[in-house]
Amino acid sequence: MLDLLHTFLAVYRAGTMTRAAESLGLSQPTVTGQLRSLEARIGQPLFVRGARGVTPTAVADDLARRLDGPMDALAGVASGLLGLPAAGRTLHLGGPAELMSARVLPALAGVIAGGTDVRVRLGLADDLLAELSDGRLDLVVSAIRPRRAGLHAEPLCDEEFVLVAAPGVDFSRLLAYAEELPIIRRWWRHVLGVPPPRRAALVVPDLRALRAAAVAGVGATVLPRYLVEEELRSGALVDLMPTEDPPINTLYLATRTAARDLGGVRDALISAAGNW
Repeated sequence: MLDLLHTFLAVYRAGTMTRAAESLGLSQPTVTGQLRSLEARIGQPLFVRGARGVTPTAVADDLARRLDGPMDALAGVASGLLGLPAAGRTLHLGGPAELMSARVLPALAGVIAGGTDVRVRLGLADDLLAELSDGRLDLVVSAIRPRRAGLHAEPLCDEEFVLVAAPGVDFSRLLAYAEELPIIRRWWRHVLGVPPPRRAALVVPDLRALRAAAVAGVGATVLPRYLVEEELRSGALVDLMPTEDPPINTLYLATRTAARDLGGVRDALISAAGNW
């Protein structure tokens, strides 16, 4: 019965038989057969099959809510007995590209050397949290606090933002992550109390590209301090407007409820974040 419930939860989280079968390491006919066996025992359908996947019934929603925490907790106990991370031999981790490259992955060197394989998915917080919720990811470093049912979040660290440019360059030309100037707008309102005065001269959705453009003297931009620490020390970039009250953004470590045994990854990140 536990195998049937495990398969059900995988299908519920994945949204398709195919994706659930891949995550379980089973064939699709096996997953379909197990799901039909569970429906026969319950006496009610759990999903409505469609061309693009399956839609859970109200019975399935109720069953998933009751299973979500206990099944993850059981997986944690089993993995602890086997000395494996909760997801098996591979842990699936998601987060923003810049933070993952500069902070998260270096912090996992010891964990990976110890035998935990890691697969990384880069992207936006909403997309990654959806993948965490349906079971495709085990852990997400998120720039927003998760509000989804079944997810647990704990503060990881605060990132501080700074207005930077190459020496001799002012902020007459702005370099932005998006047309709406989200990061720049937040800095301007927090520090100066007004919106930014103009549209960006350059828009590129990669903070590392913005850093490179700023170092090249293209213009000024607002970036997390951790991303420009080396450039500020070397003088390649300067803080155009130092302030004792910079805008900050809290980063969160998100997991599924009760999924605590994560092959040492969570503990390694919490420990490393104290020095970020």
